[in-house]
Amino acid sequence: MSAVTRVYAGRLIGMVVRGPDMDPIGRVRDIVITVRPHPQPSRVLGIVTELVNKRRVFVPMLRVAAIEPGEITLVSGSVSMRIFQPRAGELTFQGDLAGAKVHTDDPDTPQLHGKAVEIADVELERSRSLDWLLSRVAVVENRSHFGRVRNPTIVSWAAVHGITAAGVGQSDTIAETIAAFGDMRPADVANYLHSLNPASRHQLAEELNDERLADILQELPEDYQAELLESLDIERAADVLEEMDPDDAADILQELPDTTAEVLLDLMNPEESGPVRRLMSFSPDTVGALMTSEPIILPPQTTVAEALSRARDPELPTSLASMVFVVRPPTSTPTGHYLGCVHLQRMLREPPSTLISGILSPDLPPLLASDSQETAARYFATYNLVCGPVLDEDKHLLGAVAVDDLIDHLLPEGWRETGLRPEENNVS
Repeated sequence: MSAVTRVYAGRLIGMVVRGPDMDPIGRVRDIVITVRPHPQPSRVLGIVTELVNKRRVFVPMLRVAAIEPGEITLVSGSVSMRIFQPRAGELTFQGDLAGAKVHTDDPDTPQLHGKAVEIADVELERSRSLDWLLSRVAVVENRSHFGRVRNPTIVSWAAVHGITAAGVGQSDTIAETIAAFGDMRPADVANYLHSLNPASRHQLAEELNDERLADILQELPEDYQAELLESLDIERAADVLEEMDPDDAADILQELPDTTAEVLLDLMNPEESGPVRRLMSFSPDTVGALMTSEPIILPPQTTVAEALSRARDPELPTSLASMVFVVRPPTSTPTGHYLGCVHLQRMLREPPSTLISGILSPDLPPLLASDSQETAARYFATYNLVCGPVLDEDKHLLGAVAVDDLIDHLLPEGWRETGLRPEENNVS
């Protein structure tokens, strides 16, 4: 059954949501979107899923593996159990768009120009970047209570007017600011938040969704990370930590009082907190403290096609996507016996059906968790890599260290606060 790349929001309502093992998790009850002014694309943020216990939770679209006729499959069966509440800059199809009065200047429908029309449905289309965007709208002309139902007219989303980030006919500075963050890199949003006073920073952080806030927190100076995390409700702070890369979560927790850090770790899902605890056990000036426990780890019988599919994961940092690590099961860190690694460039030169066990680079020496940061810097300079394996003494893969994380720790303390070009800040 082929995956859907274009679908109307109304068709998704009521669909079964399944985990990767195909066990049912719940049903779709609404679609969450963010509206941005043209020409910026308006995006689908996620789906509101009603679990079997009737609790409604938010599932980000990046967690959706495929939309198929009749059901939606997730990449992971783990979902946040926090009850869904829309934040500033977030609208829902059922609650905000369906039935809303708008107007259109679509050149293909001149008969609707100057008239109020009603949104009947919204088309969602998957882009090449794997985002789901709002592409077209089904609208109907307004009618009296006794008027007959008219067939909908399809117009371009870009030609629909009267909807802002705050809703239909609404204006909200915070919502519009959140929507403007959509096309910004997390580091640039972090720089903006850094320039605000604490009250404004906390207010915006409250309105960002967990996944976006996690990405931004990772780019803030350490003292600001701790400040923002402590300003959140304790359960939400744990949810945000779960969305972060384990090494970044460990760094933030080490900036907090021990008792606070322990409470947050206890509130996190054990599958998420376990790797963080292991990383926190290493000395902060070693490779072990820098590594991530979630690189691409595959068994030897994996094909090149399957490995490249994993590397295309949009949630995976570029540096980690550059290398695949091959081990004997188990593939969760710490893994079984480490066999070697394959660089992305090598896989691109091989037939898709080739087994990655046949194209390994077993001669590439690994890093040890006890190695110093200087050793890691020499390693990357010697082998021209941006990512490298970290092993224990028994040849088990513990994780991978990426050059961006290494540079982050080698730069002077507080480098994020001085900006990209600190010399420009010193010009009088």
